[in-house]
Amino acid sequence: MPGPLHNYFNRREFFGVGARNAATVAAGMAAGVVALQSEGRAAPSERVRLAGIGLRNQGKGVCSGLATLPDVEFVTLCDIDEAQFPPLSDDIEKAQGKKPAWETDFRRVLDDPSVDAVVIATPDHWHANMTILACQAGKDVYVEKPISHNLREGLRMVEAAAKYQRIIQVGTQQRSGSHFQSAVDYVNSGKLGTVNYAKAWTISRRSNIGKKAVASIPPGVNYDMWLGPAPDRPFQPNRFHYNWRWFWDYATGELGNWGVHMLDIARWGLGVDLPTKVSGMGDKLYFDDDQETPDCLVVNYSFPGGKMLTWEQRLFSKYGLDGRSAAAAFYGDKGTLIVDRGGWKVYGDTESPSSDTSDQSGAHYRNFIDCIKSRAKPNADILTGHLSTALCHLGTVSQRTGRTLEFDPAAGIITN
Repeated sequence: MPGPLHNYFNRREFFGVGARNAATVAAGMAAGVVALQSEGRAAPSERVRLAGIGLRNQGKGVCSGLATLPDVEFVTLCDIDEAQFPPLSDDIEKAQGKKPAWETDFRRVLDDPSVDAVVIATPDHWHANMTILACQAGKDVYVEKPISHNLREGLRMVEAAAKYQRIIQVGTQQRSGSHFQSAVDYVNSGKLGTVNYAKAWTISRRSNIGKKAVASIPPGVNYDMWLGPAPDRPFQPNRFHYNWRWFWDYATGELGNWGVHMLDIARWGLGVDLPTKVSGMGDKLYFDDDQETPDCLVVNYSFPGGKMLTWEQRLFSKYGLDGRSAAAAFYGDKGTLIVDRGGWKVYGDTESPSSDTSDQSGAHYRNFIDCIKSRAKPNADILTGHLSTALCHLGTVSQRTGRTLEFDPAAGIITN
């Protein structure tokens, strides 16, 4: 009979997904599990067995990167779009010497007791449900940023990780980059003097996605499963692969896309958690297309202890602040430190110390696997991810309501 997670569905039946009995599932999994032939890989008892859920873009990159680790074995790939299986399956076969099994219903992945952990790289509106269910199923989780679609979901994810004692690594890979770590150490060393203000930004030229009409669901796509907890809408290509990021039903625009990365670093360096006041203003000033989220946005955050942080985005410019397209800056009375994925440098100091770039993604994947084995807290644990994602959600609420928010960090609620 089906496993316990097959009794779960959120708001709608999962159409087009037929139930299979446990013997069939087990046989399918067994067919994809053969001895690894890749030289130098760890013994079976030492491997962490993974499954990937959501296989495009970041999902493909994360799964491919994890598959190169000698003590990792991908047993299953899962997606609602069958066209996504072959490219990633081929990459993993090259890395580990065999193809993983394919699955279209994530609940069957969570029902498989041989899976130790899952990589969740779906659209944002699925992150919380899948992560919480994975914790209940005894799986550790690598979940892409932003961790949630709203503030309450993030709180529930933190609670689930604690209740079920699961390791959760958030896909803010900059936390594992040694040059980001050394930048934060430098900010905290006192060499910049008193640092009470930071700024994070992304300035880039995004593409116009145009305006598209309702269309037929592509073959091999379970669109109802893709919608999941989101509102029921007819299929429209601009609301599907990749461009879902610019629609409120599924995401939070660039603030939750790139913003969470740089806000995470700024929050880390300032040594702050949740704000007490948030004021955001933004709009679509440039693009005339289907996007709902703003292409221009500024959000100011005030924190306890007299510290402030500003987020800025412009998605129609070619030149970033200080020549950097996405970065975080820390302003002290003795100097300013600016850090991005290419390194960091101090300005306004006669010595002008700096650092080159460092590995981020590879170190992040290694940290995740090591923490699964040791049960130590990962570099970007779920609470860290929630606090940084919360800045995105609060900025979005302020921008969309046109109001300055008064926020109670202890209670986790907007008070006005």
